[in-house]
Amino acid sequence: MNGYDPRYAIARTATEVLLYLELNACPDCGSDQADWQDRLSEAELEPVLGYAGVCLGCGTHREYLFSLPQEPRDDGLYSFGGPEPSELIDAGQWLAVADRIAGQVPVGDRSETARAAMVVARQAVEEVVKFIPPTADVVPDEAFWTEPGQGVRALDPGRFRLERLLLIRDSYSDPA
Repeated sequence: MNGYDPRYAIARTATEVLLYLELNACPDCGSDQADWQDRLSEAELEPVLGYAGVCLGCGTHREYLFSLPQEPRDDGLYSFGGPEPSELIDAGQWLAVADRIAGQVPVGDRSETARAAMVVARQAVEEVVKFIPPTADVVPDEAFWTEPGQGVRALDPGRFRLERLLLIRDSYSDPA
């Protein structure tokens, strides 16, 4: 990438960062609730986006630093990032997010809330697909770097084949 060497994982959009923070509970008490404050600063001469907060469960101070993308992204309502795969959330975590969101929508629900949820679930599956190299048909091993993500893959590795992912994505289409 033309010498671009971020020291921290790249946060493609604020939406992706907020999901990352939700998925990474407090190591002391397990709560995913915190009063997060964001700030732009520099670390080792590199611009970074920092999120700091106090865990609402136990009071532990937590802080995360992220590199900014080389090119700014439009952080639209359901935008998690550009065409590149996430550096924050692994493939298994993305699929778990998609399943969790879609699983909360009752069958036959055609409300605006249900429609918005299914758009987000579909976007999350599309994030999984981004991990598949152009000449491959399955998400590679290195796309699962978290214990939760590896656990999702272990339950049904076949769900990470391109053909199945596309079927899942299409099943999460707008319920209208």
